[in-house]
Amino acid sequence: MEIEKSIQKIVDITFKDAQGKVVLAQKPNLPLVVAGVATLLQKFINYKVLSDGLNLISFGALLTWACLEVFKGVNYFRKALGFFTIILTILARV
Repeated sequence: MEIEKSIQKIVDITFKDAQGKVVLAQKPNLPLVVAGVATLLQKFINYKVLSDGLNLISFGALLTWACLEVFKGVNYFRKALGFFTIILTILARV
């Protein structure tokens, strides 16, 4: 019984917010929208300087979103999602 309570507590703090609702996905906030739009625009623009600028905007916006999730995420799942996004975004640039 004690093990079940411990497991339930871990699941609760990992996936639930302060109101007790399970939060895996949320409505995208501004940095995520900016990153998505900049990435899409890159696919249609052939001018290198503009494409490079959009790439930089997308990179910065995605890192901003990820940092917001790490520091202000509603649960540990969202914080971990932000952390892994930071790692993967940086590794993709290397």
